[in-house]
Amino acid sequence: MSEYNAKNYTEQGGEKTVIGGTLEIKEGASVTGLPSDFSPAANQADSTATTIALLKDDFNALLAKLKTAGLMEADAVTE
Repeated sequence: MSEYNAKNYTEQGGEKTVIGGTLEIKEGASVTGLPSDFSPAANQADSTATTIALLKDDFNALLAKLKTAGLMEADAVTE
């Protein structure tokens, strides 16, 4: 007789559900209770840089927008 261990299960008491496999949310489904403080990053226009220095400036602008939107950790503060 083989023993089966489920990848997805709810612990005793229902306080915790573990997803060890893939969670697929079908079109039309909804999820409730998740934090709703997500905001997209500001738009970064396509680069028209003609030099490496200008491309670096465009890339750094993109990084700054991602950090401001909270989609990337801010730089460590150095003193």
